[in-house]
Amino acid sequence: MTLKRLATLTAIGLVLSPVLGPVLGPVAAIAQENLFAPRLIVNDRAITNYELQQRIQFLKLLRAPGDAEEAAMDALIEDRLRLQAAEAEGIEVTEEQLVAGLTEFASRANLSAEEFTKAIGEVGVARETFRDFVEAGIVWREVVRKRYAGSARPTPAEIDRAIANMNRTAAVRVLLSEIIIPAEPGREAEALAFARQLQSQISSEGGFAAAAREYSASPSGQRGGGIDWLPLANLPPALGPLVLTLSPGQVSDPLPLPNAVAIFQLRAIEETSEPTPNGVEVDYASIALPNDADALQTAARLTAETDTCDDLYTAAKGVPIQRETRAMGQVPQDVGLELARLDPGETSATLVSGAARRFLMLCSRTPVMDPPPSRNDIGQQLLNQKLAGLADGYLADLRANAIIRQP
Repeated sequence: MTLKRLATLTAIGLVLSPVLGPVLGPVAAIAQENLFAPRLIVNDRAITNYELQQRIQFLKLLRAPGDAEEAAMDALIEDRLRLQAAEAEGIEVTEEQLVAGLTEFASRANLSAEEFTKAIGEVGVARETFRDFVEAGIVWREVVRKRYAGSARPTPAEIDRAIANMNRTAAVRVLLSEIIIPAEPGREAEALAFARQLQSQISSEGGFAAAAREYSASPSGQRGGGIDWLPLANLPPALGPLVLTLSPGQVSDPLPLPNAVAIFQLRAIEETSEPTPNGVEVDYASIALPNDADALQTAARLTAETDTCDDLYTAAKGVPIQRETRAMGQVPQDVGLELARLDPGETSATLVSGAARRFLMLCSRTPVMDPPPSRNDIGQQLLNQKLAGLADGYLADLRANAIIRQP
């Protein structure tokens, strides 16, 4: 397999060579038995050892969480139930539907269906396994639509309520503390392990502040790691969801940054009356300064002599300035975290990488607001939510009523 194909498959979590070892454990055990003997019977339909072996390999390639053999067997049982429900409804998947489904799934890795099938075949996953996996999903959607699409369609009143709730959607701002642990090249794992140790030991705001003063490389460490209120949308995209999983007082899982590892404590969270943007675009300037005794003095001079990013071109006196406008999700996480603290015209010179200290200035921050969805869009979203709930309930009923036994 080429490195190019490996890199492409990684986009959807397929890392082929490294998973061969984990795959061989349960698969080798199954291979000791007759591959085409029944492993389990679901309503008189057999699941063979071969099917289980194949699904284990496929789930490993997809990096599915949990125990691979257990997850594979559960998935095969549910696929049997889906296909049996489709037969009862007289539903069959057409070749056109199947080709479209295979193509859509493969496109998540930027591959054609043929390229995807060839790639997984190189590590022993048969084309039929891929087809069966996709076919069960397609036929189940058709079953759910036939049974529930009419009754699940939202009423005008439900759409009105959804629109009203959207209009009341509030932005969130957070009060955080941080600990930034340096990670020298080659010692990233050590820094990550230390961050995890701190996370497990800290149980109070006072404990976090003490640890920040002792261990944090950020200037905020001198004040116990405290950061002023920040709109959640200003934070790097990887940090926002992490923060939302916390309750006040809790400490986040470690977040790897370039040359560092960070942990955060949520001190407070509140909603504002402002509409929530879908994202933030930042215009910022960056200057690489030598990390020597004069760097902070140079940064202080640049800050004193400038009010806007345009002023930098005069104040920097020929020093190269890199100016970029990017969505926050495209900004390096360490830079994004620094920019999140700044208002337009403010500067930072805290980031150090090797022999360079980075001077940053935020030029502007622009919320990205998509056009509001139409009534039809909202209605479709509500319908999809209802169908998903009804589908889960129906599948649970099918499984509860099924006769599932050993051969």
